[in-house]
Amino acid sequence: MPNEPTAAGSETTPSEPGKRVVDLILMLLTAAAGATDALAYLGLGGVFTANMTGNLVLFGIAGASGADMHLARAGVAVTAFTVGLVIAYRMTAVPGLTRWLWPRRVSLSLVVALALQTTLAVIWAQTAAHPGRLVDMGLVALSGAAMGMQTAAARRLAKAGITTTFVTGTLTSVAEDLSHGSTKNVLRRCAALLSLVAGALGGAVALRVAPALAAGIAPLLVMAALLIAGLRLHGRRS
Repeated sequence: MPNEPTAAGSETTPSEPGKRVVDLILMLLTAAAGATDALAYLGLGGVFTANMTGNLVLFGIAGASGADMHLARAGVAVTAFTVGLVIAYRMTAVPGLTRWLWPRRVSLSLVVALALQTTLAVIWAQTAAHPGRLVDMGLVALSGAAMGMQTAAARRLAKAGITTTFVTGTLTSVAEDLSHGSTKNVLRRCAALLSLVAGALGGAVALRVAPALAAGIAPLLVMAALLIAGLRLHGRRS
């Protein structure tokens, strides 16, 4: 794929509305991560598939208590997440990527992540939200790989220090900015934190009221992000 070509005369200059659209997309992806982690923690054996820090803590807890299945699930999640990261970073490793407000390579990696999440949602629904142990492991792997790819895609954008699958760094950035008396990016970073909470709340509520459909929340949010990106941002310079 060439380096983000555009049709003659189709380039547009960056605008504040365009940047706000990027922020909206990142919020949607962050909410998807929250919903994904809620499903994984509550429905896939108490692990995280977006928040790898939590899994590393689970390694220690499970190791001390001898919980072999928790160790296995956490190990699968971390491994799949790492594989997803590597694949997405390679997919988006093209010269001049930062010249574009939303590179097509980022959308391509999110399409792959969406395919993984959709596969998970279909299998989850077919098992009536009660996958067996082996299927459970497979779903953890699918979810972890999808979240790894989403993380790498969002990281390529590097917008205001916002990440979509882990927010400790975002929270740290908010505190650092406030300590310096700067409020330039505080609102968008706080919006990312709230988006994660909202996504997790939505995922948890869905698991309670419509468990078989709960895994579909994250794919819908990612699909919305991709549609907005494709319609509004492709071909725009940053």
